[in-house]
Amino acid sequence: MAADRRPLLTLDDALARLLAGAAAHAVAGRETVSTFDALGRVLAAPVPSLLDVPPADNTSMDGYAVCAADVAAAGTVLPVAQRIPAGVVGQPLARGTAARIFTGAQVPPGADAVVMQEQCEALPAERGEGLGAVRINGVPQAGQWIRRRGEDVQHGATVLQPGTRLTPQALGLAASVGAAELAVCRRPRVALFSTGDELAMPGQPLKPGAIYNSNRFTLRALLQAAGCEVNDLGIVPDRLDATVDALRRAAEGNDLILTCGGVSGGDEDHVRPAVESLGWIEHWQLAIKPGKPLAYGGVRRSAPAVGGVRGAEADNALFIGLPGNPVSSFVNFLLAVAPVLRVMQGGAGALPAGLAMRADFDWPRPDKRREFLRARLNGAGGLDLFPNQSSGVLTSAVWADGLVDNPAGQAIRRGDGVRFLPFAELIGR
Repeated sequence: MAADRRPLLTLDDALARLLAGAAAHAVAGRETVSTFDALGRVLAAPVPSLLDVPPADNTSMDGYAVCAADVAAAGTVLPVAQRIPAGVVGQPLARGTAARIFTGAQVPPGADAVVMQEQCEALPAERGEGLGAVRINGVPQAGQWIRRRGEDVQHGATVLQPGTRLTPQALGLAASVGAAELAVCRRPRVALFSTGDELAMPGQPLKPGAIYNSNRFTLRALLQAAGCEVNDLGIVPDRLDATVDALRRAAEGNDLILTCGGVSGGDEDHVRPAVESLGWIEHWQLAIKPGKPLAYGGVRRSAPAVGGVRGAEADNALFIGLPGNPVSSFVNFLLAVAPVLRVMQGGAGALPAGLAMRADFDWPRPDKRREFLRARLNGAGGLDLFPNQSSGVLTSAVWADGLVDNPAGQAIRRGDGVRFLPFAELIGR
């Protein structure tokens, strides 16, 4: 077969085209879910605060609430007039007295400072009556250790914007402003299948020439981490009719079809002609390593998807075909598929800005393509490089914390600054 002479497409150009298609296939429909059950979902509507947070002035320390003017010198002794645990509203503080107060409790009217208990000495009550007294071993400043009403969030403020992927801390924030339910985007429905007669499932005996289908597990999990409903169609035989049938079934009711393998253009690669028979396809050679081959297109539906995409694109499912090498498919998912899924859910598709890090390795023979090198953080605050950067070595992706984004043709010497893309940002944004 003749060598492929097509010009290489930059990742930036490919992303621009992919994200334009993703915007046209934005998922329509929303649902309301309990804030308890919204982890990983994408907000479809802003979340306003129903109250001030905190709702009243409160103490950030265990200690004593006082009027600062009553403590002119260290060693001042004040009678303790009341005890205020969290959840109890105290009485107005009389001048010349102190209130025993605990973290989170409302500061009583008349008090303008809290003295932490470590700076105080509790004195017993005479004849066992009352709450005793306190010796204050410091001079408080008005406002100390008091969290003011609304200093975190003010009533009516928007705390979370549409398009936000809901993290554990975002759910906590939503709960703190009184949101018991959240409006979220419908999950993208993604059909996934692999092609290759050499593929077997774990637990099956391996025939000569066969390999276990690791990509099915990696991609399925990545899709789930991206908030998708996955329709797993399994392994499709290396036949044109079987591939056409799988694509036809995948287009019904799904927003995106994701395949793995069969996009390199060889005699046994049937994905391209199968997609062409049902829609359209562009077969790209990306100027990146790993992950050079990538296919992009659309597959017609026989009927409009229920609750599917908006507008003129509603009659076809978006199609992306990944290469079969395990690291290539993993990296291409992070760089190309994950941004598409974010845009389909109303979020931003741009890759993360990355971190400026120190390379604690040498890379003297760079490729002419833009490279994404598997690396991880070390105890010295730099990056180590996995020794084998082959696209078939999946152990490198498990060992690594992320990818060094190395420009085409750029050698790296120990001590150089590099751009590092953590997996956590690429997967979980």
